[in-house]
Amino acid sequence: MLKYNGVQIKWHGHDTFTLTKDDITVCFDPYQIDKKFHADVILISHNHFDHLSIVDLEKITDEKTVIIAAKECLEQIKLPCKKLIGIAPNEKIEIDGFKINAIRAYNIDKINPDTKRPFHPKEDNKVGFVITINNTRFYHTGDSDLIPEMTDIKPDVLFVPVSGTYVMTPDDAAKAVKEIKPKLAIPMHYGSIVGTTNDAKAFKKLVTTSEVHILSKE
Repeated sequence: MLKYNGVQIKWHGHDTFTLTKDDITVCFDPYQIDKKFHADVILISHNHFDHLSIVDLEKITDEKTVIIAAKECLEQIKLPCKKLIGIAPNEKIEIDGFKINAIRAYNIDKINPDTKRPFHPKEDNKVGFVITINNTRFYHTGDSDLIPEMTDIKPDVLFVPVSGTYVMTPDDAAKAVKEIKPKLAIPMHYGSIVGTTNDAKAFKKLVTTSEVHILSKE
């Protein structure tokens, strides 16, 4: 757990983070949640099972929860909640006083050998999210390579994948940090589907332009 500008950051493994400020909790891509909790806002980047997990959504969703998901996810989400909102790249929304921007997320050179297409095609409109809490901009890239759409965001905190195969390698992620210029970078997308802590450590060694924190799983 880490506190940054009054916002509590917890990593729950893989791409799952919670941000908590004044008893309001935002959760990114809940997957393999160990303990039930209430999320006020849930952000879902795309429809792969390790990001859109109905079993895990059930653990943290109730009638007060707002779910904001890439539009490709909407048909699969049938849970009772306060509101279910589909979002596409470049769309903006404000919930509970938080400003949320959807940023495109896709692969450039991570190709599925079976389909000969990227694992995360640009045309699918998968997303990452920039959310502003307490005047601090948090950017969760979703599953993506380093893409041109990222480079002008300039967030305070960047959650960036490092495991390779489906997303950025440690080297790719370090280059992303250099381009995006966050104050703090936190590696993700390892220790579950693919990748290990060694990828996070390799990433940290490569980054020279921003502070890096490797969080322990909560």
